[in-house]
Amino acid sequence: MTQTVKIGKSAVETTPLGFGTNAVGGHNLFPDLSEEDGMNSVRAALNSGITMLDTAYAYGLGRSEELIGQVIKDYDRSKITIATKGAQLVDKNGHTTISNDPADLKRFVKASLKRLQTDYLDIFYIHFPDDQTPKDQAVAALDELKQEGLIKAIGVSNFSLAQLKEANKNHQVDVVEDQYSLIHRQPEKALFPYLRKEHISFVPFFPLASGLLTGKYDGSPVDFPAGDLRKNDPNFAGSRFSGIVQSVKNLQPIADNHDATIAQVVLAWYIKNPDVSVVIPGAKTPQQVQSNAKAMNIALTDEEFNEVDNAFKL
Repeated sequence: MTQTVKIGKSAVETTPLGFGTNAVGGHNLFPDLSEEDGMNSVRAALNSGITMLDTAYAYGLGRSEELIGQVIKDYDRSKITIATKGAQLVDKNGHTTISNDPADLKRFVKASLKRLQTDYLDIFYIHFPDDQTPKDQAVAALDELKQEGLIKAIGVSNFSLAQLKEANKNHQVDVVEDQYSLIHRQPEKALFPYLRKEHISFVPFFPLASGLLTGKYDGSPVDFPAGDLRKNDPNFAGSRFSGIVQSVKNLQPIADNHDATIAQVVLAWYIKNPDVSVVIPGAKTPQQVQSNAKAMNIALTDEEFNEVDNAFKL
């Protein structure tokens, strides 16, 4: 039987492993993307038992949503969990401003519904906080859409803990999406205790840390082209880089024990982690999606979970 998780206090249930679709139509994020590969990757996810598709307007300024909308017409919508995000106002010159204004949020939701060719969203996240809108008013606008049946769960992303508390003043936030990984563990200190207390789900982005946690690096110095997000990332330089690579290598015996890859073991660690509801690794090819999906079949023992956990207390 497929394992499922419940999203916050909502009625949304989904698989503990999803598919992060920033490389599906995200032409503004990645060079030379194949839209056909992107659509086939979505199909591979759904055919592999993954039910959560995580997208955003920001991925190709709506193109990711459009491609997903084309694919899901061939599937049973009731068995798919679609999460999308919005907060960006883009003018005719391409200039972007962030808005959490209630009227704008309602427009963002309705535009996403149209691009995805669906009549409801399982999760809608406010993608980024703005500087002016009271966060409880922003969430209240989404709650109105929830009452109308246009969205089923309310999320926020990239919010500080103070902004989250303001947003959740009336206990209407169901899920938070934020950066978290074995090498980016700040949320454990203050965020996770608050989420547990409020029964709010958590979805980490960058779970494989831009490939660092997949085992593909051997510790040799790496250089990235200008514009690559990894170029000035301190995790890819010096003793920090070599320490992470060694910690990743130390996971090989666990991977061997499960006849799995290191990336699959890392994803299985998130699935077993009680503070993580859904992990959403990205992928550029159907083969990567299928490989990631196998992590749902790996049951780490408590000892193995702790071994992975302790390996990255850098």
